[in-house]
Amino acid sequence: MTPQDRAEKAAQTMWQQDHASQWLGMVLAHASEGRAVMELTVAQHHCNGHGMCHGGVIFALADSAFAFACNSRNQVTVAQHNSITYIASGRLGDRLRAEATEISLTGRSGITDVQVTNQAGTLIAEFRGLSRAIKGTVFDEA
Repeated sequence: MTPQDRAEKAAQTMWQQDHASQWLGMVLAHASEGRAVMELTVAQHHCNGHGMCHGGVIFALADSAFAFACNSRNQVTVAQHNSITYIASGRLGDRLRAEATEISLTGRSGITDVQVTNQAGTLIAEFRGLSRAIKGTVFDEA
């Protein structure tokens, strides 16, 4: 199995069970080894009392992209620590794109950066996730 095949199979397997991301309205746009892209169109139910996309929704979008990137090698991997910096507001109707890129993988620990942008390419948020591989695989690779 090639790294790309493995990443796609891991993403497909995870997506089938990722009810939270689906419920929020996210779409998995791309998965490859150490990378993933999630997208979300900001709907009214994603907006806070200021009429902007709720920060928790932006965090969830980035976190989901992080998860798919981290698990792309078919090794169950979980978040150890995540942080986010909000730079601009997401607005109703915006198409947000979270692009996760693995920066480092040493042993069981990884660092993945996620940039969240809107349809105009405006940077909305920068997210950094620290991951830890645990026992198990995403799918059976016999």
